[in-house]
Amino acid sequence: MKRMGFIALCLALSCMSLTGLWAGGSRERGASKPLAKQLTLFTWEGMFPQEILDGFEKETGITINYVNFDFDETMLTRLETAGGSGYDLVIADDYIIETVIARGLAQKLDKSRLSNYGNINPMYQRQFYDPADEYTIPYGAGVQTIVYDPSRVKIPIKGYADLWDQSLKDQVGIIENYRVVNGMALKVLGQSYNTNNLETIRAAGGRLLSLAPNIRLIRDDDLENDILSGEISAAVMYTSQVTIAKMENPGLQVVFPSEGIGFGIMAGFIPSKAANPDAAYEFLNYIMDPRRGAACFEFLGYYSTYAASDPYISGEYREFLTLPEGFNISMEMIQNISPQADEEHILIWTAFKSASGK
Repeated sequence: MKRMGFIALCLALSCMSLTGLWAGGSRERGASKPLAKQLTLFTWEGMFPQEILDGFEKETGITINYVNFDFDETMLTRLETAGGSGYDLVIADDYIIETVIARGLAQKLDKSRLSNYGNINPMYQRQFYDPADEYTIPYGAGVQTIVYDPSRVKIPIKGYADLWDQSLKDQVGIIENYRVVNGMALKVLGQSYNTNNLETIRAAGGRLLSLAPNIRLIRDDDLENDILSGEISAAVMYTSQVTIAKMENPGLQVVFPSEGIGFGIMAGFIPSKAANPDAAYEFLNYIMDPRRGAACFEFLGYYSTYAASDPYISGEYREFLTLPEGFNISMEMIQNISPQADEEHILIWTAFKSASGK
C-alpha cells in the first residue's frame, strides 16, 4: 500500500488535538541513552500520531529512534544488508513481509508477551504472508474503492465495469499501481488478481486498453484533491485518500466494486537479530490498546485492524475506517506472482499509459 496525503489528512483531523503532524521524520534521537532504553522503529514517514509516540516514551522511558524508508524494497535491501539487525521493529506491506519471512529476517513472536494480542480483528490474520500468525501484528488495512461525484456523473457506479462507460470519457483518475489497475480488468473478466496464466493476463490487458479514453489522470499523489476540485469525476483511490475526500465532501459516493475488491495489510515484525526486541514488544502492546489503536487509525486513515479499537473510533470517521456491517463483497489480497506474469503486467501497464497519453 502506498502511504498518501498525510498533510491533508492531519489537517482534516486537527480536531483530535494531536500534538504533532508527523511521526518524527527520520529522527535519530537519544543516541546517548542506554541501548536497552531505545526502540529503533523502521517504517514510512507519518505512521503514528505524535501523541502516541510521546506517550509511549513518557510511560516506558524508552526513546524512539524513528527511521524512515520510501519503498518496501528499500526496507528489504537495508534489512538484508544488515543481516536482520539494525532495527527493532519494522512496519511494512504484506507482500514484502512474505519475502522477509522466507529469507529468515524476522523472528517468531512470543505472544505471551502481548497482553493485547486478542484485540486484533481475526479477518486480518492468517493471511498469505504469515498463514500461522507466527511473525506479524497487523497495523492498518486498505481496500481499493471507487469514489465518484454524483453531481457530475450520469450513471450510478456499482463496480469497475462502469468505469468503461462512454459518459465518463476523460473524467476518471486512477492510482499509479499497475497490479491494482490491471487487476480491475481481471476482475471485470471474473479472474483473480493473482493469476499466473499469461493468456488471461493478456486478455485483461486488451480490456484495459479500451478504458484509456476515459482516463484523465494516473498518479498516486493528490487524487483526493482532484476529485474535490472537479478535475475528475470518478476515481480509484487509496483508502487514506478516500477518507480525506469524504471528510471534505460527504456528498461523494464510495463504491465497493461488485466484482470484488483487493485489499492489503500493513504489519509489524521484529527483525531476526533485533538489538532490543523487548522494546518492540512494549511498543506493539502499547498501540494495540483499544483507545490508542483508535487514535492511530484515525490519524493514519486506514482501516482499523484491531476489533477492540472499533468502538472507540469517532462516529464521524467510523464509516471510513471500518468495513460496513454485513459487508459481503468478496475480497482478495494482491500477492506475489511469477516473474513471467509480472513482466506481462508491466508490458500491459506501459501500453495502457501510452494509450492514455500519460
